[in-house]
Amino acid sequence: MRLATLALGLSALALATTAAHANSFTNGDFSTNGGAGQFNYGGSNQTTATGWYVGGSNGVGSNGYTFVTTAALAASGTPNSQYGGNISWWDKSNGGVGTITSSPTGGFFIAQDSAYESAALNQDITGLKLGKTYTVGFDWAIAQQTNFTGPTFDAWQVSLGGGAAQSTTTHNLANHDFNGWWHESFSFVANSTNETLSFLAAGGPGGLPPFAFLDGVTFTPDTVATPEPGTLALLGLGGLGLAVVARRRK
Repeated sequence: MRLATLALGLSALALATTAAHANSFTNGDFSTNGGAGQFNYGGSNQTTATGWYVGGSNGVGSNGYTFVTTAALAASGTPNSQYGGNISWWDKSNGGVGTITSSPTGGFFIAQDSAYESAALNQDITGLKLGKTYTVGFDWAIAQQTNFTGPTFDAWQVSLGGGAAQSTTTHNLANHDFNGWWHESFSFVANSTNETLSFLAAGGPGGLPPFAFLDGVTFTPDTVATPEPGTLALLGLGGLGLAVVARRRK
């Protein structure tokens, strides 16, 4: 009885330690937002996606040509560009080659210009465990803004905190076409308990508005639990206690 009680206590302690490190990542499907439109431009052009911002800390210091949209709105016109009117991307319905489809997640997604007013899409994440590995997964596609002509190319660069950015494969897009969706995942090690997850579209050529789409972002710790040093010490003492009890029984 004593052995079972002690073992259960140690298991509960280990689980409690793991639970205490739940991170604050949120809204990876961008479904919680202020409606379709452009980030960080103020006035009637501004939109939000809960937990996310574009540019410097909390969006201060950079507009970034980044939008919240849907597949239907992307083809027909997403409201609120800083230049007035709506912004759209080539689709068969407006004279393009490909058909813009929803991501595997569905609903809203991000569209970011890769060669104009470049500024990362960010989320500040708290509750990380120092030295622990986290996997960032996401779906992405590439498109071209309407009223522009010429082949383009695009990729996403992803980073966590001050660590080195990791990049997707750079894909080429034929004139007026749509490519996607692909799924990608990268692993990062937390160097702090609070880090900024960043997505920056990197493409070209400039002047032909290459756009990268983003949706279905996930942020999960690795599946191998790593107890705190203090917990390891307690588990060690518990194991010693179990051994002593077992020896006395003999």
